[in-house]
Amino acid sequence: MFQSKERRRERLREMVFPETWKQLLRDRIPWYRRLPLGDREELHGHMHVLLAEKHFEGIGGIEVTEGMKLIICAHAALLLLHRETDYFPKLISILIYPEAYAAKTLSRDERGVLLETIEARAGESWTSGTLILAWGDVERDLGSIPATRSVILHEFAHQLDAGSGVMNGAPILSDRKLQHEWPDALSEAYERLLQAARQHEPSLLRPYGAKNPPEFFAVATEAFFLYPVQLKQGEADLYSALCHYFKQDPASW
Repeated sequence: MFQSKERRRERLREMVFPETWKQLLRDRIPWYRRLPLGDREELHGHMHVLLAEKHFEGIGGIEVTEGMKLIICAHAALLLLHRETDYFPKLISILIYPEAYAAKTLSRDERGVLLETIEARAGESWTSGTLILAWGDVERDLGSIPATRSVILHEFAHQLDAGSGVMNGAPILSDRKLQHEWPDALSEAYERLLQAARQHEPSLLRPYGAKNPPEFFAVATEAFFLYPVQLKQGEADLYSALCHYFKQDPASW
């Protein structure tokens, strides 16, 4: 069964990637235009697998188009380049809302009382097989110059984080060197972001990353691919750890 799955995926990766698809990615995704040619070819192969294996569904009346699927899969595939991958094995369905949607959250106040609140969300990633995106936010991310956030990269980073079975800001690490490097690099950068958030000071990373370690990893992943030169200059150890994990150096593109 495993060999059959791998053979099927190999055939998918070898499929021709239509020129119209390439043009759509060039037109819509700024980082794709900077991506080295060899990486583009690998990205296209991963996209074929993701398109074949993941289920897309529109919620709230939105129609899921081919272009939407391509944009989502391109971002997801970017996180897989140069690494052994099982293509987000726990992810089955990608649900797309037209705009930010309301979600119930539970939290405790300072007295320990459990509170239920409603908050608007641009995306969500579950360990049980579902990823949610608000397409209006995706469009705003793609149209922002310079790009500083990507709800797609953010939610798929959560899927990588969940590969160990729990979202804790520590995805499965490939080797001992990275396992040694990772905790200090990320915890020190996380503490700096926490300090900036507490003091309401500007920060290189989005303040949302100060919420908890899983959100920090997702926000750091956005920064790594969207403004890598600035991240390398401002958070060199964090950038190095992410280069080692993703096996990419976006600042060199």
